[in-house]
Amino acid sequence: MTNGGLRVRIDEAVAAIRQRTQLVPAVGLILGSGLGELVEAVEGGVGVPYGEIPHMAAATVLGHAGRFVLGHLGVRPVVVMQGRIHFYEGYTIAQTTFPVRVMQALGAGVLIVTNAAGGINPSFHVGDIMRIVDHLNLLGMAGQNPLWGPNDPELGPRFVGMSGAYDPVLGVLAEDVAHSRGFELQHGVYAQLSGPSFETPAEIRFLRGIGVDAVGMSTATEVVVARHGGMRVLGLSHISNVAVTDPSPGAPPGGEDPHQEVLEAGQRAIPRLVALIRGVLERLDEAG
Repeated sequence: MTNGGLRVRIDEAVAAIRQRTQLVPAVGLILGSGLGELVEAVEGGVGVPYGEIPHMAAATVLGHAGRFVLGHLGVRPVVVMQGRIHFYEGYTIAQTTFPVRVMQALGAGVLIVTNAAGGINPSFHVGDIMRIVDHLNLLGMAGQNPLWGPNDPELGPRFVGMSGAYDPVLGVLAEDVAHSRGFELQHGVYAQLSGPSFETPAEIRFLRGIGVDAVGMSTATEVVVARHGGMRVLGLSHISNVAVTDPSPGAPPGGEDPHQEVLEAGQRAIPRLVALIRGVLERLDEAG
């Protein structure tokens, strides 16, 4: 994809959305597995299926509806990505991160990215919400970086510093909001793997040994693109399952249905995530 070609694709995608709504979002929100019902909290939402947006790939995974929803969460205009696009679905990294480019072009200067993640940190429990303080982009380290290829300086710099990629001011605000609503956030390092297979016990021990607290199949590459475009990022992982390093004899490999377990755990997390995100949006001006 050439420099100009990417900009043309972004412009065409934005034009298609603008035919449905003229709302200019301040915040983009990506919803992870099992968290799609958060979109029901959006007031006056206008839904635009990915299939009606030029150059957008389809979301094919259960629990990912595959549409943008533009409306308001409280007083804040938002664009919500109801269902993300994953590398393991057979798409390129550029395709999986294209929606972030579109959200930014629509006007969003802040990205709140959520995901369902496996808890690697032994102190984590199912249902915890972890504020992401840093990530290991294992796909990018292995060559699948979304900024690979020619760079368009109108979209962002050639070399992007990733220190502080997860905005610390937004992170502190999120922790304060959670505390005010009666719960505490975990915090830690998130690692993105390609999927779709879940991790083996040996892989879990490896991840724990290199300092990973939670693991999933998304997010890090999206954050790289967000930072390339200058967006501020708040990352939130819902701990939907806890990694097992020593499975008991006779236990089903990976559980009965690990993805279904993720979706069910997401349902239980929705009330707290809605309260947390609403609170952050209400107080966003405090973050500068």
